[in-house]
Amino acid sequence: MSDSIKHECGIAMIRLLKPLEYYQAKYNTSTFPLNKLYLLMEKQHNRGQDGAGVACIKFNMKPGQKYLNRIRSNSNTPIKDIFKDIFTQINGYVGDKKERFNDVNGLKESTDFIGELYLGHLRYGTFGKNKIEHCHPLIRENYWQSKNLVIAGNFNLTNVNELFDRLVNIGQHPIETSDTVTILEKIGHYLDDENEKLYRHFKAQGFSKKDISPLIAENIDIQKILVESSKHWDGGYVIGGMLGHGDAFVLRDPNGIRPAYYYADDEIIIAASERPGIQTTFNISAEKIIELKPGNALIIKKNGTFKECVCKHSEKISPCSFERIYFSRGTDAKIYRERQQLGRALVPSILKAINFDLENTVFSYIPNTAASAFYGLMDELNIFLNTVKKDLFISNAKNLTPEKIDEILSMKVRMEKVAVKDVKLRTFIAQDEARDDMVAHVYDITYGSIREGIDNLVVIDDSIVRGTTIKHSVIKILDRLKPKSIIIASSAPQIRYPDCYGIDMARLDDFIAFKAAIELLKDTKQEGVINEVYKKCIEQVHLPKEEIVNHVKHIYDVLKTDQISEKIASMVTDKDVKAKVKIIFQSIEDLHKACPNNKGDWYFTGNYPTPGGNKVVNKAFINYIKGIKERPYNF
Repeated sequence: MSDSIKHECGIAMIRLLKPLEYYQAKYNTSTFPLNKLYLLMEKQHNRGQDGAGVACIKFNMKPGQKYLNRIRSNSNTPIKDIFKDIFTQINGYVGDKKERFNDVNGLKESTDFIGELYLGHLRYGTFGKNKIEHCHPLIRENYWQSKNLVIAGNFNLTNVNELFDRLVNIGQHPIETSDTVTILEKIGHYLDDENEKLYRHFKAQGFSKKDISPLIAENIDIQKILVESSKHWDGGYVIGGMLGHGDAFVLRDPNGIRPAYYYADDEIIIAASERPGIQTTFNISAEKIIELKPGNALIIKKNGTFKECVCKHSEKISPCSFERIYFSRGTDAKIYRERQQLGRALVPSILKAINFDLENTVFSYIPNTAASAFYGLMDELNIFLNTVKKDLFISNAKNLTPEKIDEILSMKVRMEKVAVKDVKLRTFIAQDEARDDMVAHVYDITYGSIREGIDNLVVIDDSIVRGTTIKHSVIKILDRLKPKSIIIASSAPQIRYPDCYGIDMARLDDFIAFKAAIELLKDTKQEGVINEVYKKCIEQVHLPKEEIVNHVKHIYDVLKTDQISEKIASMVTDKDVKAKVKIIFQSIEDLHKACPNNKGDWYFTGNYPTPGGNKVVNKAFINYIKGIKERPYNF
């Protein structure tokens, strides 16, 4: 993705099932879980670079000893800094007494982060300031172990104010309206209820207060707590949680919008947002890693038993397709193949755009994350070229000479690394014109890779969101190579609608496709469509979210996809660009074929999987008309 988009977050959970001495003996280190947690978080660093956090629970600590610890960072290198601080404390305790490093129980008692249960988090601050208190894990503290709650998640809820009111109505007094606090307090409320119910139950049976505490911990019904807590949540989420006494859970939203995976054997249970992180960190084959089903929770009891159970049903299973196009790491085998297929699917449109002139066309990609799609594109082009060669052999069968054979065999699809991103370049200039000139140099070009005025240049991108980088950097710098034409091919369809489930795409006027559609309606004297959509959105403002429909779709109903693509091309091409510029987008149909199990395409189609999505998109349109520059989530 050439445009900078913040997205998602990541979780990492590790639960040891054997005594700490077991891992020290088998793996020859007392910091086995910390080493693995560090790797598991680093292998998911793509999911969050604004902050990170780790919480650890130690089992069976004596009264007066701390059993729950947390560390967070919002530095420029949060994962590195967190684990540096953790190991600095461990090394400080060991000092010159090296035998202490092998005394795992001594380390557990004397340092903060040697324990049996860990929850890590990687944060992308989609909205708001990047303060340390916004970093997960979050803790709801209590003197009762079984009432202590730790959560970390990848989520965004569309109905925060509604949920806030429900908290107030059950007697709570939250100090924030954020979805993070809302989720923490909602789960916390039902956790308290469950504790009180069990306390009364065992007290009635004559147990002492001291004996009741472990009985409560053993019998807490986490499934029931999560069912009640999530009953009215509208959004996308994966939430990892730990209770102070040692139970843990991972809950996935019923639409499967956000991803979650886990693995378990007799030594360890691991949960994470992405499968490759688990594969690489623990050297586990993909087939052994389980995808947590939508609406289900992985529940791990302190005694080591675990189960996956249903917490919420939905008929609209809609895993995020952007996870496959761009967000998740491409090292996942299935995602890698799907991205290749996205590139293959673009071939017919590209061939048409270059008038099938492969001889005078060079292919490349920007940015590096588009490489997988590029490889698929090249494979499909070579298949096409082989059919061309075959036809030439057949048509020249009677007149084939060694020279003619060599000529046909020498035909190839031309590819070059025409642009390289200069990751070191930063600009601190505030003035727009001077800043644009600096931004234009974010990419370096490979001079001499294009025949001036002769070659077409086709560049594949993951997706085009705002179009700002394409306009101010990519096209300008590519034009310096003086190609006859520049064709930008997006492996994603046109992004037309805001996301409300955790991606930094909330405002309609951020999208180049939306702005192009509005301009086309004005150009064709169809401004009445804009007014009609606004009127219909206003009429639905006070309706329950379940009754609202997405009226913003009507903006696009009277326009053709190709019209919008052509308008986008003109909007991202400055007057000083010499080459003819064309933009090609993936079709929805080909997206679904390439990613058959991830059909959550609301940013492309406006088909939101939850009622809150329809309310968000209408509110986003109202905000656009009124010139309100804020996220449309709070109702």
